Amino acid sequence: MNSNQSYQSNHPLADKYVTLKKHFGYEDFREGQEELIDCILDGRDVLGIMPTGAGKSICYQVPALMLDGITVVISPLISLMKDQVTSLNQSGVHAAYINSSLTENQINKAFDNAENGVYKIIYIAPERLDTPRFLHFVENADISLVAVDEAHCVSQWGQDFRPGYLSIAPFVEKLQKRPVLCAFTATATKEVKEDILCILGLCDPYTRITGFDRKNLYFAVKHVKDKRTETLRYVREHEGQCGIIYCATRGSVEEVYEMLCSEGIAAARYHAGMGSTERTQNQEDFIYDIKTVMVATNAFGMGIDKSNVRYVLHYNMPQSMENYYQEAGRAGRDGENAECMLFYAPKDVVTNKFLIENKESKKELTDEETASIRERDIKRLRDMTYYCTTKDCLRNYILRYFGEKVHGECGNCSNCLTEYEQHDITEIARKIVNAVYELHQRFGINIVIGVLRGSRAARILENHFDELKTYGSLTQYAESTLRQVIDTLIWENILYQTEDDYPVLRIGSDYTRLKDEETHIYMKSEIRHAKENTEKSSGKQLVRRGELSTEQHQYFEKLRVLRTEIARKEHVPPYIVFSDKTLIDMCIRMPQTKEEMLKVNGVGDNKLQRYGADFLKILRGE
Repeated sequence: MNSNQSYQSNHPLADKYVTLKKHFGYEDFREGQEELIDCILDGRDVLGIMPTGAGKSICYQVPALMLDGITVVISPLISLMKDQVTSLNQSGVHAAYINSSLTENQINKAFDNAENGVYKIIYIAPERLDTPRFLHFVENADISLVAVDEAHCVSQWGQDFRPGYLSIAPFVEKLQKRPVLCAFTATATKEVKEDILCILGLCDPYTRITGFDRKNLYFAVKHVKDKRTETLRYVREHEGQCGIIYCATRGSVEEVYEMLCSEGIAAARYHAGMGSTERTQNQEDFIYDIKTVMVATNAFGMGIDKSNVRYVLHYNMPQSMENYYQEAGRAGRDGENAECMLFYAPKDVVTNKFLIENKESKKELTDEETASIRERDIKRLRDMTYYCTTKDCLRNYILRYFGEKVHGECGNCSNCLTEYEQHDITEIARKIVNAVYELHQRFGINIVIGVLRGSRAARILENHFDELKTYGSLTQYAESTLRQVIDTLIWENILYQTEDDYPVLRIGSDYTRLKDEETHIYMKSEIRHAKENTEKSSGKQLVRRGELSTEQHQYFEKLRVLRTEIARKEHVPPYIVFSDKTLIDMCIRMPQTKEEMLKVNGVGDNKLQRYGADFLKILRGE
C-alpha cells in the first residue's frame, strides 16, 4: 500500500463537481481529494495523510452528500465538531454533533432527528460509540460511511494517543452492514501509519499521501536571550494580524499575556488551569476576531479551523516535531502566506525533559508501555532539539522527519535565507570519535567534551580519563563549538545517542567514512551580517492583500466589516461566513451579478442565497 496506488471510479464526474461547487463553493479539487472521494464512492476503504489546510474534510463530506445513507464522523474534540458542523450548516448541509457539551434532552433530540432522516452527517466522540443510545440508533440506521478524523490518535506511537479510538474497529464490526471506512490525519510517521491501517481494520485501503509540505508557510528558528522583548517586537511587527503564541507552561502563558495586555495589545489566554467558562470565552474572542493574539499552552488549537491566522510563534520549543508541525500548521490555513517562528533557548530542553519525566501516565497502560512511551518521548525531544540547532534547510528537516524525500533547499526558511560559511571539521570529528571509542562508548556528551578539553573535573580525574590519548586534544575549542560538531556528527550518523534517561554517546553506522582520507565533514556557522530578508519576512508582506490595488484594498476592508456584522448577528466566526481568501478573490474579480459571484472561490449556492445580495451591493458601489 502506498501513495501511488491506482484506483478505478464508476461514478460520473459531474456529480462530485456539482456537489463541491453547490455546497462548498469550489470549482476544482485539491491534490489527492478527487481520487480519495472516488474510492469512497466505489466502496473502498481509504487512508488520507494530508497536511493541515489541504482539505481532508472535503474528502468525506462530498461522498457523504452523494451516498444514500448517513455518514458518521468520529472526531476527538468538541471544538472540532462544533466548527465542522457550523460550517456545514452554513453551507446548506444538515449535520449534527453528539458530545458531552449537550444536555441529555439535546442528545435525544439529535438522535430523534437523525432517525427521521434530518441529518446526512453526524459527528460523535469515540467514547460514545458503545453507549446504549447510539447503538440503538445505528441498529436501525443506514450507515454508509464511517470517517475517522485525526486518525493518528489510535496509535500509541503518536503524540495524541486516545484510548477511545481503540473501540472504533469493534464498533464497525457490530454493524449489520459494513460501511466504507476512511481515515484521515495530517501528521503520521511510518509507525503511526502502520498502526492506523492495522488497528482500525481498514480493508484493502487506497492510501494517499499528498506530502507534508505547506509551501505557504515560512519557517524560522531564532536563538534569543530576552524572549519577552523579542515577542513584543514580533507582535508589534504583525499589528492587526491574527496570531497564536504557544508557551510550554501555564506560568509562561500568564507572563506573556500580561506583558502584551500592558502594552495595549488585544490578547487572550488559554491553558488548562483556567475555568472552562473563561477558556470558552477567550477562545470565542479569538475566533470572532475580537482579540487578535492568543497566548496558550498546547491545550489550545486542535480542531480550531480559524483560517486567517497569519503567524504561530513558539515562545518555547515544543516536545516533539509532531506537536510542533501540528501547532505551526494552524497558521495560513487559507493558503495565504504565514509565518511559523520558534524562539529557542537551551533551557527549553531542560523544561521539556522535566515535563516528560513528570507526565502523568494513562491508567490503561502497563508500566512497560508507559516506560516505552517515555523513551520515545525523549527521542522525539532530541529530534526537536536538532531542528532548533541545525543550519540546514528547516523545511527539509521536517519533511525528512515524516519520511518524505526532499530535493534541494526550500528558499523559504530562516536557514535558507541566512548566509553561512562552511568549516571543515573532519579532524575534529576524528578526535571526537576516538574519544568516544576510548571511553568504551559508555559516557555522555559532557564527559566526552570534558576529556577533549582537558577538564580537571573530579569525575574525569577519578576515572583516570586524563591518561587517555585524546585527553586535552581539543582544548582550543569552546564547549559550545564542540557541542555543535557533535550535533553535526549525530545528524550524519557518525555518532548516535542512546535512548536512556542519561543518554550515552556511541559510534554510529557511518563512522567508517572518517577512515577514508578523501572524506571531508563540514559544519555551517552563521555569518553575522545575515541577508536583510531574514528579518523582512513578516508584516503586511505576508498577506496576498498586498497584491490588491489601493481601490481593491478599500473594497476588501468594506467587505470585512460586512462579514463581521453578519457573523455577530448569526453568532458564527467571521471565517465561517467567508474566508479572507474568498474576500480577496471577490476584490480581484469584482463580480456584479449573482452568476459572476458564483465564480468566486468559496461561494456556493447556499452562501450566495444567504449573503450574495449584501456583498454585491458593496462591490457595485451601491
